[in-house]
Amino acid sequence: MDDGIIELDDPQSEQQKLPPLDPGVLPKTYFTLSATHQEASSLTHDLDVERAERSTASLIAPAPPVQPDPDPLTKKEKKALRAKTAGADWYDLPAPAEADLPRLYREVEAMRLRNQLDPKRFYKKDEGEGKGIKGLPKYFAIGTIVPTSTPFGKASGDNLVRAARKRTLVDELVDDAEARRYAKKKFGELQAVRGAKGRGTLAARKAAKKTKW
Repeated sequence: MDDGIIELDDPQSEQQKLPPLDPGVLPKTYFTLSATHQEASSLTHDLDVERAERSTASLIAPAPPVQPDPDPLTKKEKKALRAKTAGADWYDLPAPAEADLPRLYREVEAMRLRNQLDPKRFYKKDEGEGKGIKGLPKYFAIGTIVPTSTPFGKASGDNLVRAARKRTLVDELVDDAEARRYAKKKFGELQAVRGAKGRGTLAARKAAKKTKW
């Protein structure tokens, strides 16, 4: 080989592999070209519009018609179904189950005795008071006070701290120190009245009946 000649490799000596030209599945084109050049191309579809139509197809489609019930309810079943709630005018207030009545009676009785817990408040007597479980209303429910946000996140009269929140109303009254103090005071007064009518009073009455000469 001469020094002034540079020999290159023969390109035909090695077969170069070409990359695949198959692009795969392509989306639809915006325009459909006619077979002849005389006719103008027409806009067949818009990809964005088709995508929006597919996303809203389930919302626009009308709901299927309601199939009739093969087994309609009897008059007795309809009456029992209506008796479960107080009706739409009372926001479908439910009638409590019989198994929950003893527990709910204790809660209602505690609310009826609220005038015995605060000497400065007076309440009207309830119609069912003193009748036991039978005196409970047919439709009623006991809810929970939702805590409200305060400026500094502290407890208030309407927003108790977590430690002061109890499972039932009776548990909250038992845990209330002021209510316990007043209940203890009233209990002492009742015991004093009962004690005055108890031991030693019979002898005093007999002595008062004796004729003094």
